[in-house]
Amino acid sequence: MSIDILFVFAVAVILWMAWLLVKAKRFTKFKLQIEKELKPKVIANILAELEESRSEIFPNNEIHQQATIYYWSQYKVRILQAALQREIISTQWLKDTGNLRNSQHLFHVEQEYLN
Repeated sequence: MSIDILFVFAVAVILWMAWLLVKAKRFTKFKLQIEKELKPKVIANILAELEESRSEIFPNNEIHQQATIYYWSQYKVRILQAALQREIISTQWLKDTGNLRNSQHLFHVEQEYLN
């Protein structure tokens, strides 16, 4: 009788660990998606925004552009934040792709990098 309980407990632990592995892989895939799909769109949007706002007060020369791009693309959470702020993606996109929970987790994990 006790061996059956131990066996059930062991199977439950293995299933739980397998589920955690699946969730971790989904999160990693989401972070790669941010890097590959969203980062180029955010950079293009930033460059266009800096071009439009160029003036004598804000020259937005190459150094300004590089610094701005570096700031917004240094961490995945900032890329996601910039994409949401600039309406490159929406919360509906996050829901549709199944990444709403992953984005919440990313915001929590990298909260110190948010502005």
